[in-house]
Amino acid sequence: MKALRIRTLVGLFVVAGVLSWAGVKLWDSLGTLPGVPVAAPIVLALIAAVLAATALSLRSRLRAQRERRPGAKGVDPLLAARAVVFGQASALVAALVAGIYGGACVFLAMYQMDNDPRRDQAIYAGAAVIAGVAVCAAAIFLERVCRLPEDEDDNHTGTVGGRA
Repeated sequence: MKALRIRTLVGLFVVAGVLSWAGVKLWDSLGTLPGVPVAAPIVLALIAAVLAATALSLRSRLRAQRERRPGAKGVDPLLAARAVVFGQASALVAALVAGIYGGACVFLAMYQMDNDPRRDQAIYAGAAVIAGVAVCAAAIFLERVCRLPEDEDDNHTGTVGGRA
């Protein structure tokens, strides 16, 4: 399984933001722009909290297991792998969603700030961007927690004494 790259998440965010800004501008010129739901930042913040809680729980269990504490509860490797996959998927979707709301927020901030309902929509969209970034950060933290330690002899696999 490949590790998440921050470059990928930023690229996805930027592309989605630019496309969203253009789409929102076009949509607004053709009619009424749909509102940003209040639940968007709340749902993203809940996902970030779940990812962070999972990472902290796994980190403490792995630390106890590494230190060989009596009564330490081990971590099932399949559970850790599922948590990492959930985190990676959440980060990719959150980067996309944050980009979409970021584009809408930029448009609303540029052209619609004199209208009170639109100002509220810009605030909700900005909060969704912040929550999306929190999801990405929690997912990267979870991935770092579940990373396996590097084997010292990875460079010499299939050889005897390091010689081919």
